[in-house]
Amino acid sequence: MPTQPAAPVDITATPAWKALSKHYAELQDQGISLKDWFAADPDRVAKLSFDTSDLHFDLSKNLVTDKTVELLLDLCRAAGVEERRDAMFAGEHINPTEDRAVFHTGLRRPADEKGKFIVDGADAVADVHEVLDKMYAFAERVRSGEWKGVTGKKIENVVSIGIGGSDLGPVMIYEALKANISGPACRFVSNIDPNDIAEKVKGLDPETTLMIVVSKTFTTLETITNAKMARWWLLDELRKAGAIAADGSQDADAIAKHFVAVSTNLELVADFGIDPVNAFGFWSWVGGRYSVDSAVGLALILAYGKETFQQLLAGFHAMDVYFQDTPLEENVIAIMAMINIWYNNFFEFETHAVLPYNQYLHRFAAYLQQLTMESNGKSVRWDGSPVTCGTGEIFWGEPGTNGQHAFYQLIHQGTKPVPADFIAFVNSANPIQCDGQDVHELFLGNFLAQTKALAFGKTADEVRAEGTEEWIVPARCFEGNRPTTSIFGKDLNAYSLGELIALYEHITFVEGVVWGIDSFDQWGVELGKQLAKQITPALHDDEALAAQDASTKALIEFYRANRK
Repeated sequence: MPTQPAAPVDITATPAWKALSKHYAELQDQGISLKDWFAADPDRVAKLSFDTSDLHFDLSKNLVTDKTVELLLDLCRAAGVEERRDAMFAGEHINPTEDRAVFHTGLRRPADEKGKFIVDGADAVADVHEVLDKMYAFAERVRSGEWKGVTGKKIENVVSIGIGGSDLGPVMIYEALKANISGPACRFVSNIDPNDIAEKVKGLDPETTLMIVVSKTFTTLETITNAKMARWWLLDELRKAGAIAADGSQDADAIAKHFVAVSTNLELVADFGIDPVNAFGFWSWVGGRYSVDSAVGLALILAYGKETFQQLLAGFHAMDVYFQDTPLEENVIAIMAMINIWYNNFFEFETHAVLPYNQYLHRFAAYLQQLTMESNGKSVRWDGSPVTCGTGEIFWGEPGTNGQHAFYQLIHQGTKPVPADFIAFVNSANPIQCDGQDVHELFLGNFLAQTKALAFGKTADEVRAEGTEEWIVPARCFEGNRPTTSIFGKDLNAYSLGELIALYEHITFVEGVVWGIDSFDQWGVELGKQLAKQITPALHDDEALAAQDASTKALIEFYRANRK
């Protein structure tokens, strides 16, 4: 059993927290006005703008002053963020409830750092590159046509089967880089609902389809159930087409040619019918939601090739280096994280929107939901004691401009302020001129207009000046002072996407340290899994049904009465 660690700092008992509380009260008394703050400080934008390799950040439309940022960074230091950051990068066991190292940053360290990081007694970087080389070699065999299906045909489609961190990351990146796909098309199955896999295999030719089963333990209920359904589909379709013998004598060959695994449980991999040679592993120090740049991303290498995946890793690593080496006063990661703390714990804003103005990032908010809420949705600290302040933000979002015609009304004029990150890129993968209009510029005009409107609003006098009837004036006013962060990239490519993902990984980490919680476990997902195993038999077994609570029993009885 893990040893109980030392208690984290009670951040609410620190002088830094008390100073921030006093500062917050003073701002409320004085009145917060972004319009006035901009007018009073011509250097505000410059002081609150930052650049990493490929990304530009404008934090000036946030509800902070110079004093706020100073006090927030004092709080960051009081929580010991710098020390815990360095411990993470060194591969120390900072996941106490599971007694594990947290070394996902090692997944993107360059090969010339072999021998520098010994994690759990092994050369972590050397191990990573051994698996990477194996993945690259396998992907090249598939992409070149050297690897063939059981009937000798080239692989044209890949179905990746996983759930949670084994699915959300690969799906998001696959969609984000889709403009540049150069290998097999990929589909992703995660939901145990049979409708998911039924739709994902629809229209596929089993002779040209490769399945990737992504489960570290090869015991994840949803993933293995979906893998079994995929195996049944593949064999059944091949038999019906006469591609393999109906007597099952060629089943093993078909599975070996059409299934590979991302797992460390080679015994169960082999029991399934997959050749363990075609299994790609990762390590206990890689959490699922931090694993997309491990073997979990195998489908991405198949679709985009070695060079693109290496650029993705390089973008991750560039942001890692920036986070570790940049002083807090200039560190946009630390400042963004602490501004989130400011909103969550002082303003008591409950949600956080992420609004990418790029359709290729339409799965980015869903990816961040797991990263942030599974990491920091905790009510106890890393020593098992209760938290002393609110934790976790509710992340959500959709791409612009779709969101403008859906939920932006609430963000602009609702009673629940929503801090928002707006993300856009200078250049489009698909530049189009329509009726003399650069459509991407029209798109970016919306990106820029929204943050301006949210920050500065529209006064009653401005509305009246437009000739609006007096009784309608209140409905057309915008109070402003709705906080936003603008993240502007040059191009959406593998490198900038790696930067963007690592940015949010580290923001999540900083917040967790301040709150004193273990951002790297996820015990909250376990109870539902355990109960599902107990309840499922009750759908058809009377004795199991009798053991259920009244509500569950009634729902199961409804199911029984209406099941066709």
